[in-house]
Amino acid sequence: MRVDHVSYAAEHDGLQATAERLAKLIGVDPVDGGIHPRFGTRNVILPLAHERYVEVVEVLDHPASDKAPFGQAVRARSEAGGGWLGWCIAVDDLAPLEARIGREAVPGNRYRPDGVELRWRQLGIKGLMSDPQLPYFVEWEDVSLHPSSAAHTTVTIDSLQIAGDPDRVRDWLGLPPDETSSVIDFTFVAPRGTPGLLAVTFDTPDGKVTI
Repeated sequence: MRVDHVSYAAEHDGLQATAERLAKLIGVDPVDGGIHPRFGTRNVILPLAHERYVEVVEVLDHPASDKAPFGQAVRARSEAGGGWLGWCIAVDDLAPLEARIGREAVPGNRYRPDGVELRWRQLGIKGLMSDPQLPYFVEWEDVSLHPSSAAHTTVTIDSLQIAGDPDRVRDWLGLPPDETSSVIDFTFVAPRGTPGLLAVTFDTPDGKVTI
């Protein structure tokens, strides 16, 4: 179980402009991700070191976006002005989480511009929608195709600032009360409104950058 990526919903000027703005701030090159046909969304990837990445995502005018929870979540966040949508945990096997949460994972896929297909299963978007401090989960079919594989950078995620309750997040993850991350720092603040991912700090060659 490890932090895989963070998702950022496109702002008012659209996917490409949002992705380019974020990429410039942290000093990485954006990579066109492709369309998620099952979710009615598409993304641009900001590959990072340590097998992590930023996903900048926007909703499409497609029936799938009205039905799929992920499409609904992206649409709602973008209509609210865009910004951090959530954070995602990668696991080797979703079965124990499916049993504990009581829902089945849904398949996802997208084709990169070079024609290579990425496949995964994800779980927990409905949890994210009802309580945005909670991460969702992904199980990659082929880890050699992980979106970070295009990274040529030392930039990585340093810390996450979350409005919410660390005990609630640990319970969702199924972690013991004293479990902490040895790689990424987590700061929890009491929410002044809706809980959720407030800010991400990146470790870059020019110092720490917080978005």
